Amino acid sequence: MAWWDFLRPGGATQFDMANAHTVELTKRHPMISLSKQGSAVGNLRINLSWQMRTSDTGGWNKGRGGLSARGMNLFKPEIVQAAGPAMVNVDLDLACMYELADGSKGVVQPLGNFLGDLNEAPYVKLSGDDRFGGTSGETMHINFDKRDEFVRLLVFVYIYDGTPAFDRTHAMVTLFPSSGPRIEIPLSEREPQARSCAVVLIENRKGELIVRREVKYVYGFQAEIDRLYGWGLQWGRGYKTKV
Repeated sequence: MAWWDFLRPGGATQFDMANAHTVELTKRHPMISLSKQGSAVGNLRINLSWQMRTSDTGGWNKGRGGLSARGMNLFKPEIVQAAGPAMVNVDLDLACMYELADGSKGVVQPLGNFLGDLNEAPYVKLSGDDRFGGTSGETMHINFDKRDEFVRLLVFVYIYDGTPAFDRTHAMVTLFPSSGPRIEIPLSEREPQARSCAVVLIENRKGELIVRREVKYVYGFQAEIDRLYGWGLQWGRGYKTKV
């Protein structure tokens, strides 16, 4: 085979291959079928990891909670003032809104200690809360042996505390199916004032589990993501216990 054969366009594909064991979902190729690659069984592990880096922004008035669905200020970005180089200090949380076949809806998240359950509804379990990032990050498991119970799952990330700086934290959400390549969704867009990001939507389409990249940044928290996707949950203010 000549080298130029590699430049010829092939058939349509659903993803970009980073290597033989990794799929990266991009704007150009945002979807993959777990069912077609035989990965819609067992436990799907989802990991959020991030690294803090030097920032040229600061001066944000940190506030905790902010989960009220009422009040117009929720949807307005905080003004971030330039303050010279500084180390970004953020607490990213991994979370998931779920809708089940019986009509029940809810959220699995560290805030409020809604950590879920793997063997009972909602069949989604969060393994604690990592407030410092690093290589381990936060991990969630989804029980795909109960895949018929799912209608849709929206995995999202929000900055609970610290400077709203997704573009300065090198955040990555990685899906590890029970078989097949892992799926990576980097959060690398420059959205310096966003506090939340809807990352990936998992839908049950007539028995086929489809993973679709979203990466939609919002200025508010869970209530605004809920509004964008029409989940219809009621949100109130919440806080974490101090460590």
